Amino acid sequence: MKAKLIFSLLIMFHAVAFAQNVNNIQMPELLNDNARKTIHIPDIPGYKTLKCDFHIHTVFSDGIVWPTVRVDEAWQEGLDAIAITDHIENNPSKKHVGGDDNSSFEIAKPQAEQKNIILIHAGEITRSMPPGHFNALFLNDVTKLDTPDYMDAFKAAADQDAFIIWNHPGWKAQQPDTCKWWELHTQLYKNGWMHGIEVFNEKEWYPIALDWCMDKNLASMANSDIHGITAGMYNLEKYHRPMTLVFARERTEESIKEAMFDKRTVAWFGDNLAGKEEFLSAIFTNAIDAEFIKESEKGKVYLLKNSSDVPFHLISDEETFTIPKNGEVIVTIRDSGKKYKIGNLFIKGTENLNISLPPK
Repeated sequence: MKAKLIFSLLIMFHAVAFAQNVNNIQMPELLNDNARKTIHIPDIPGYKTLKCDFHIHTVFSDGIVWPTVRVDEAWQEGLDAIAITDHIENNPSKKHVGGDDNSSFEIAKPQAEQKNIILIHAGEITRSMPPGHFNALFLNDVTKLDTPDYMDAFKAAADQDAFIIWNHPGWKAQQPDTCKWWELHTQLYKNGWMHGIEVFNEKEWYPIALDWCMDKNLASMANSDIHGITAGMYNLEKYHRPMTLVFARERTEESIKEAMFDKRTVAWFGDNLAGKEEFLSAIFTNAIDAEFIKESEKGKVYLLKNSSDVPFHLISDEETFTIPKNGEVIVTIRDSGKKYKIGNLFIKGTENLNISLPPK
């Protein structure tokens, strides 16, 4: 009798469980894995190569996402650091979301700590040209930059030891006919109130801005200026969001700040790198491994292996070839130490990095 009762209870239990499964069938395969992408850009001697986006927006200015979404995107896309740079003067959502100029940072900070993303306290000084738009990074209080006189805003940023970036200098909404350096920019530069320039913003590349960076020892920057969702803006399967590579001694906010003031940056956008020759050369040298295969009648044959996410397009008087990203190619080098131009690595607006093969 007891055995029959237990058997009946088991049948009832399985029947109930089956009914629950029929009425609530889970399909986790439909969901994203929420995995973090790994970006392959080599460290260079003495420094870690950190991947950063220093120009992004949220609903606390004219963006469309909550601050924590920016952190989640950065984590998923393999970044190390971001700066939320909501407009100080242009905040169309303020009547709906409330808060002040520090709110986006304060909301995003706990999520950044959980995701191990370095979140830099920042804001955007948004004025007509000149001077245009500028981001101020490493702030303590963004509200102090909310002043009628833009020179007072720059001084308030400088008083907080901010790193100040000229945003999108060639943006046609402000400079429709050219990408011009104004006399006011000379004044800002001489005051020590300009430390870097975006040579790339969103989808625009400003070659002349790279010349300014090289001539005046300013940091070359590439940032997304994202207002929507990054996956909706950029083809993240094929490329990546534009970002600034920072060569820091450690993966900390303090090291990023020290590196940026020392102008140890490279702009990365699409398949292109733009910045100082020493850093571009170091990236190439540490990304490429040359394996000697044999001697031939035409020269020495090498297998060139590229461990980075940057393809290298090499050009000489005799040939053109590409070392694919995360791939390899076999080449014959007639003269050891032969010079090649890398067509997608820019040390000036119209000047490319030259290297020798095989790399030393």
